Amino acid sequence: MSKIKTYFNWSSGKDSALALYHLLKDERYSVDELITTVNSHYNRVSMHGLRKELLQAQTNALNIKSSLIELPEMPSMEIYEQKMIEIVTRLKDNGFTHSAFGDIFLEDLKTYRENQLAEVDLKAVFPIWKRDTKELIHEFLDLGFKTIIVCANSKYFDEDFVGTVIDKHFIDNLPEGVDPCGENGEFHTFCFDGPIFKKPIPFTIGEKIYRKYNTPKTDDSICKSDKYGVWYCDLISQNA
Repeated sequence: MSKIKTYFNWSSGKDSALALYHLLKDERYSVDELITTVNSHYNRVSMHGLRKELLQAQTNALNIKSSLIELPEMPSMEIYEQKMIEIVTRLKDNGFTHSAFGDIFLEDLKTYRENQLAEVDLKAVFPIWKRDTKELIHEFLDLGFKTIIVCANSKYFDEDFVGTVIDKHFIDNLPEGVDPCGENGEFHTFCFDGPIFKKPIPFTIGEKIYRKYNTPKTDDSICKSDKYGVWYCDLISQNA
């Protein structure tokens, strides 16, 4: 029986890593490509701020073909959706029928993804959907994954938080109201080791940077003001 040809929407963080781990263990699916959106102005992973060369080292260690969706610094929804249509059309033409994500409990995001894919007759897969997030982060660590905080919302965290490697002490000392997996956007990570990687991804910690952004009008879950702040920790590849 042939397997379901699937591409994975890879963010470079812990939720993606754990979802991919479970999908690779599911004999119904064949994960044949990873897709990641990057900011073409900065050559960094969208949202996470991770350098593109570290993403490439990471996907090389996964030994799965990877492709990039390159977006301008501040893309409109029209530009984003057009870029997605282009790559999804190419994937569908190459026999892909399913698209996988590391989402956990954001219903509106799941619905958006499913509706967008349905328009091109593709189906969505969510390997860790509706799992308890505290259980997920403990499972992630117990499996031997390692991940470091690359950016965090300043509403909850200060400069010292970014650049921290997640461990069980970290989980037990999160501020009140912060999801253990950062599913509401409180923080993002770079996964640099674990059972799905051929080898750890070497890096050094660079400078920490603070940036302010306009709060999306449809999203008041992160910050009630017109702007919100994000701390970034730059990671530098040691593969060069």
